[in-house]
Amino acid sequence: MPFPFFGDDKSTVARLLSTLPQTGRLEWIGLRPARREPLVSVAEATVATDRNLVGDHARVKAGGKRQITLLQHEYLAAVASFMGFADPVDPGRLRRNLVVSGVNLLALKNRRIAIGDEVVLDITGECHPCSRMEEELGPGGYNAMRGHGGLTARIVQGGIIRVGDTIRALPSED
Repeated sequence: MPFPFFGDDKSTVARLLSTLPQTGRLEWIGLRPARREPLVSVAEATVATDRNLVGDHARVKAGGKRQITLLQHEYLAAVASFMGFADPVDPGRLRRNLVVSGVNLLALKNRRIAIGDEVVLDITGECHPCSRMEEELGPGGYNAMRGHGGLTARIVQGGIIRVGDTIRALPSED
């Protein structure tokens, strides 16, 4: 007997997963000018199709699943709380390219999203923390970031993005 909430088949779960009427907002853009250098916060950036953010040192290959990284803005306060900090963590310390608010980022996993009027991303997976978080945040930084590391994406269509741009899930193609 199926669980009563889900009905007789998995179509209800698929429908629930595809329902995401909320839109988000791009809160922050960060570029890494060189390996292990601090991220530089910018108001806008050029996104190169199937590559990366122009000006970001990351060496990515065409078709790669980690061309750009995203982080949930609401996680900045959560990570700070786990670390005992009074103020939210500066997004540059967490080494992700984009910080978004207003939409559950994890709900976008395996979805296609639009940022602003031009850029389209395929959300490809989770972006787990690395040991560098111990350097950035102090002892316990790695564990504070677990479950809060954000997502990775492949750039389907490039263009210009700006802080304040709307982020929305695109309709599924199936």
